[in-house]
Amino acid sequence: MNIIKICAQFVLASSVLLISAGTMADDMHHGMSAAEIEQMPQMDMHQHAAHAQTDARKTHQHDSSAEQQPNDSAVVLPQAQSGMQHDSSAGQDSGSASTHQAHDHRKEHGGQIYTSTSVDQKWQVNGQGDGALKTELESRIGTDENKIFIKVHADKAESEDAAWDAKVLYSRMISDFWDAQIGARYRAETRHLENDRTGSEEALDAVIGLHGMAPYFFETDAYVYAGEDRYSGFSLETERDLLLTQQLIIKPYLELDAVFSDESKYAKKTGLSKAALGFETRYEINKKVMPYFEIAYEYEKGHKQTAWQVSTDAEHGWQYAAGIRFKF
Repeated sequence: MNIIKICAQFVLASSVLLISAGTMADDMHHGMSAAEIEQMPQMDMHQHAAHAQTDARKTHQHDSSAEQQPNDSAVVLPQAQSGMQHDSSAGQDSGSASTHQAHDHRKEHGGQIYTSTSVDQKWQVNGQGDGALKTELESRIGTDENKIFIKVHADKAESEDAAWDAKVLYSRMISDFWDAQIGARYRAETRHLENDRTGSEEALDAVIGLHGMAPYFFETDAYVYAGEDRYSGFSLETERDLLLTQQLIIKPYLELDAVFSDESKYAKKTGLSKAALGFETRYEINKKVMPYFEIAYEYEKGHKQTAWQVSTDAEHGWQYAAGIRFKF
C-alpha cells in the first residue's frame, strides 16, 4: 500500500508539473519571439509549479473582487464622466470655432482701406528755350483688391492756356501684379488757328486698361480710349527704378500716345501721336519729398487738316526738366 501511495503521489506531482510547464510555454509563446524562446534558459520544474500556483491565486482573487463590485459603479460612472468630458471639449471647440468665424481676417490680409497721393511739379525747357510748367497728381483710395484712381495731368506752356487730362478709374485686382481698370477721361485743349484765332476742344472718353508690374519690375499703365466723333486711341506709360543708393535713384521711362481714328474739329494725325523716352534722377530726402532732374527725347506728330484747323508738322527734340515730387 505504501508503494501504491508513493506512486500515486509521484504521478499526481508529475501531472501538475507538466500542466504548469505547458501553461508557461503557451504564455511565453504569445509574449516572446521564437528567437527569445530558444535563447531563454531552462527553468527548474519546481519553479514553474510555484509560478503557476501564484498565478492561479491571483486570478481567483481578481474574480472574487470583480464579483463583489457593483456593476453600475464600475461601468456606468466612467462612461458618464467620459461623456461629460466629451461634451465639455465639444463646447469649447464650438466656442472657439464661433470666435474664429466672428473674427474678421480681412484686416490682416489686405482688407484695410488706405489712401495714397502724389503731386509732381516740374519746369521743362526744350532745345529752343521754350518753357512749360507740367503738373501731375495721382490719388488712390481703397483696399488691395478694389481701389479708385484719380489721375490729373496739366500742361501750361508759356503764353498759352493749360491743357488738361483727368481720369477717374475703378481698379480691380485680377492677379498678384495686375489690376484691371475702367472709368472715364476728360480732356480739354486750346488750339491755335489761322488768322491768330484760337479754339478749345473738350471731350469725354471711356477708358479701359491695365495697371501693374510688367516683367523685370517695369511699372506699367496701358489704356484704350473711345469717345465721340469716332475717337479711339491708346496710351502706354512704363518705368522702372534703379537704385544707386537707398536715396539716389535713376528711373528710365517710356511714354506713348497713339490715335487710331479721330473726326473731331481739332483732330490729331492718326498713328503714333506722341512719344517720350527719358531718364529721371531723383534724390529722396525722405519718402515724402523727392527733388529730381530729367532729360528726355520727345516726338509729336501734329494735327491734321480739317475745316477748323490747318495741318501742323511733326516736332521732336530734347527736353530738360527740374522738379519736385511729394507723396502723402
